[in-house]
Parts: sequence; structure tokens; C-alpha cells
Amino acid sequence: MDWETLIKIGAEYIQKNDDDATTGLDLGDIANALKFVLGSNDGNGIDLMGLIKQIQDSNLFDVVGSWIGSGENAPIEPDKITELVSEDKIKSFAEQLGISEESAKKALADAIPAVVDKATTEEPSIAEQLWEQIGGLNGAINILRGFMR
Repeated sequence: MDWETLIKIGAEYIQKNDDDATTGLDLGDIANALKFVLGSNDGNGIDLMGLIKQIQDSNLFDVVGSWIGSGENAPIEPDKITELVSEDKIKSFAEQLGISEESAKKALADAIPAVVDKATTEEPSIAEQLWEQIGGLNGAINILRGFMR
């Protein structure tokens, strides 16, 4: 599954959620705002390393782990999304879409689990990309050491 498809999936989750502030928004506008939130600095895909760093620094490893696994995705509370996405990105996302930061957090809490789930379970090349970005086995060991601190 490619980057554009992942962003479209996330945008659809936002557009179809139960928040009146986002249900009527243009899918393309949502996708563009979501690219900023999840995108890498070069604009060519999801910022997997940034997300891993945020997960490592948060208390959400079990929650995010459920998105990566093949089972049901655990929900994330909108107020906890700031542990994965910076306040600045949330504010920019809200401004781009003309919604409140509260609605932005809810939208991202709806979309990010689906995007991570699809990125890690349906396309081996994305999982391989993650493995390569973390430095293979040595990088994974270093990440695990960080969790044990």
C-alpha cells in the first residue's frame, strides 16, 4: 500500500467520524492536512522514525502495538494524541481545516490507528522500510533498551 492510499484511508476515517466539525470537510483538504501531520520532512511518506521516537517517549507502547499487530486496534483518547503528534502539528492541522484543536485531536485519534495498522500489516515493503530506518536488528535492540529505561 502506497503513501497516498494510506493518507486517503486516514482522511476517510476523519471525514466519516462522528464529529460534525469534520464530517462535511473536503476529502482532499483533509488528506493534505494529514500529510503534514504524518509526513516525513522530505514529503515522501510517513515519518516512521518520528512516530517511533514519539512512541518511545510516551506511555502508549501497548496501544500503538495493537495497531501494528493483526488483532483489533486499541483506541487512543483524543487528549493522548499529543503524545504522538506535537501540539504545533495539531494546531496547524486544525487551522488548515478550520476546526477546533479539540476536533483535530479527535480526528487524529480516529485516523492514526487506521493508518499505522494499514502501513504495518498490509504492505510488507512499509514494514521493511521501518526495519531499515531503525537500523535493522541493532536499531531494534537500541529502541528496546530505550523502553527499558
